[in-house]
Amino acid sequence: MRHQKAVKKLGRTASHRNAMVKNLVTSFFNHERIETTEAKAKELKRVAERIITLGKRGSLHARRQVLKVIPNKKVTKKLMEEISPRYKLRNSGYVRIMKFRHRKGDNAKISIVELLPDIELEKTKKKRSPKKEVQEVKLEKVASREEIKKDEVEDEVKDKVKEEKENDLKSTTQ
Repeated sequence: MRHQKAVKKLGRTASHRNAMVKNLVTSFFNHERIETTEAKAKELKRVAERIITLGKRGSLHARRQVLKVIPNKKVTKKLMEEISPRYKLRNSGYVRIMKFRHRKGDNAKISIVELLPDIELEKTKKKRSPKKEVQEVKLEKVASREEIKKDEVEDEVKDKVKEEKENDLKSTTQ
């Protein structure tokens, strides 16, 4: 049994596996979306999320730790300056794995791995469902009707108060 074995072996030697994961992570941060097998995608997600968390720290030590995994300096710069700051409000869950299809030759499960949009973009892009919009319009109409009724009632009360004052003045003058 494989208790407490964190790394998926992926049918490769340790050096081959490490090189493959480094290449996957580098390509992933370069393109921000890649297609790969499901097992590789799960391993990629594990490593990529740790790297984004390191990138959020932004220190020299964190940059050097990132460079161990991503040897390409341009991609590391992109990660540290563009990708990591997007997720300053998010604690984890930066990567999404979507099951996509089966590969023709060997029927392997293929998944798409992509970075999630940042939280601020999600808030601005959220569109209300048509049902909610209709409900809001109805509520506005009801509110406007009530305001009209309130205004009418207030006008009537004011008129009555004026009439009473006039009657009081007439009675005091007589």
